[in-house]
Amino acid sequence: MPGVVERLKQFARSPQGQRTIAQVRRQAADPRRRAQAGRLLSRLRSRR
Repeated sequence: MPGVVERLKQFARSPQGQRTIAQVRRQAADPRRRAQAGRLLSRLRSRR
């Protein structure tokens, strides 16, 4: 049975994985999304 990392690698190589990666890269380049992610990370850090 393949491990989690191996399954992630397989997904990343698949056409659906490539589409997902491209979509995430586009969203990461958007300044509003970057700010939104930063706020989320700061909230998660403050809970610890």
